Amino acid sequence: MTGNAPPTPDPRGVTLDDAAVFAALLGPGRLIGIDAGSKTFGLALSDVTRSIASALETIRRTKFRDDAKRLLDLAGEHAVQGFVLGFPANLDGSEGPRAQATRAFARNLNALSALPILLWDERLTTAEAERMLIAADTSRRRRADVIDKLAATLILQGALDRMRRLAP
Repeated sequence: MTGNAPPTPDPRGVTLDDAAVFAALLGPGRLIGIDAGSKTFGLALSDVTRSIASALETIRRTKFRDDAKRLLDLAGEHAVQGFVLGFPANLDGSEGPRAQATRAFARNLNALSALPILLWDERLTTAEAERMLIAADTSRRRRADVIDKLAATLILQGALDRMRRLAP
């Protein structure tokens, strides 16, 4: 007897904080790193071997649906297998409003995409990016244009390095 099977729900992604579990879920391909600020998203892209992170672009935040569409379009264009989302915990490890907003962003993105998300500790990443740009004698205006992409690159590179150390 053949009947109508119940509809399957849309695939949903998962948000993790364990790099080993995240890495085990991934197929071959690139990752996108995200530095989610209140006004912009800095994005970085890994190479296909997941060795090197490079700055990709900065998205000026508007409505979540529009921002997510751009992010998912980029993921499709680059055959991305997952996202590494900078997680802004407080210096003492507690979670404040920015961390809660980041978790909400991850949940909302999970509802639209089956790609897994790794929450990666980004404490002091933006400060490190600022120091690097100042050391490179980058103008204040240029720093404002690239700091989010550089922070995303540092977030993604940290996760890539950790996953490489986990590999057998």
